[in-house]
Amino acid sequence: MSQTIDSAKAAPGLARRMRQVTDYMTRDFLGGPRPLKFAWVINAQKGGTFLFVGLLMLWYGNSSPAAWVYLALHGTYGLCWILKDVTFPDPNWQARVTFGGAAMSIVGGLGLYWLIAWLLISGVSQPVYPLPDQAWFALCIALHTLGIAIMLSADAQKFYTLKVQRGLITTGMFRYVRHPNYLGEMMIYGSYALLVWHWLPVVILAWIWIGIFAVNMVLKEASMSRYPEWAAYKRRTGWLLPGL
Repeated sequence: MSQTIDSAKAAPGLARRMRQVTDYMTRDFLGGPRPLKFAWVINAQKGGTFLFVGLLMLWYGNSSPAAWVYLALHGTYGLCWILKDVTFPDPNWQARVTFGGAAMSIVGGLGLYWLIAWLLISGVSQPVYPLPDQAWFALCIALHTLGIAIMLSADAQKFYTLKVQRGLITTGMFRYVRHPNYLGEMMIYGSYALLVWHWLPVVILAWIWIGIFAVNMVLKEASMSRYPEWAAYKRRTGWLLPGL
């Protein structure tokens, strides 16, 4: 969703076809006018997460330490996302979408993140962690905090660098990893899956990471390959982790 199909003609055919399907489902589904910005849909879900999880806790009477930690992590991430959109908005999210596209974005992606929260708060998932609860909470909090720092730093660097100079970004957060923003997002949502400790979040994240994130990264790299320094940059950097 972050690159246009035209800019990725050199990408593998499967990735392009998957993007075409995703773009139709999230932007044009059912056709008609496009009165909504995609950013409004994303912000409504992410910004509303704190309230949503809090209401779940009230509804199910769940005041366990795990529930409070989840509220703090996922709820605060949503507020950080709003802060990011206010200060350095991603131009890719400014596309206009139909009401059907907005609905499908919730059903097929964004809403699934709330399902992860429901599993824990409702009691469907009653996790027995591999480590003592306090140690597991500390692991999730550390992974989440580092993920937010990486994601926000990478997005901010990209936003402000491209305002001054267009081209391939190879320094800062992009010095060793080509997709640090996606790495940060995966760490963030990975921490929620660890906290819930249920098989369903694994399935949800696998769908989003493979069906959306991986496709976006493949198309992004196809677009960046037009720069002369791309080949050398690709050789010395990792896709998501240094050296890998």
